[in-house]
Amino acid sequence: MSDLIDSDGFRTNVAVVLMRADEVFLGRRTGGRGWQFPQGGVRVGETPEQALYRELDEEIGVAGSSLELIGQTAGWLRYRLPPRYIRRKQRPVCIGQKQRWFLLRPKGGDVSFDFGRTSEPEFDQWRWAPYWEPVREVIYFKRPVYARALEELSPLAFPQGPPALPPWWREVTARRGHRTAPAPAH
Repeated sequence: MSDLIDSDGFRTNVAVVLMRADEVFLGRRTGGRGWQFPQGGVRVGETPEQALYRELDEEIGVAGSSLELIGQTAGWLRYRLPPRYIRRKQRPVCIGQKQRWFLLRPKGGDVSFDFGRTSEPEFDQWRWAPYWEPVREVIYFKRPVYARALEELSPLAFPQGPPALPPWWREVTARRGHRTAPAPAH
């Protein structure tokens, strides 16, 4: 099955914020290529929620039945790929991703991970990190979408109010060229 790429060139994708207490799961990309949340493409014929549970199983070896779905972003959040990451010879051309973000918690308070579900694991290490930390850890061009997603999900994650933004927040989220893609005018 292939992933969905919309008419604007954005790959339809899901992203997962898995929380334990006030921390979030971060996986290190295999080979030490940065830290990020689990994410993956929505395949043809699949709903975003089906893709969410398939990706959790494939990337971190966690069954959806062991997790509680707390909520999701109201709409799709988008980011553009820097030109050097765009595969111009691939059809259709993908210029970025539009993501539906999901917030989940383990039902039993904790969860175990298995990165060996596929022949090419996405992650080789993991850790629990403070809620806002992924914005600083993810590759630079994903930082604005991570910030938007965490800000939107924070009332669900912290009904009594989210933790204060860290001192580095403004600098990391305000750098030039790190803006999310605007929604198309339709």
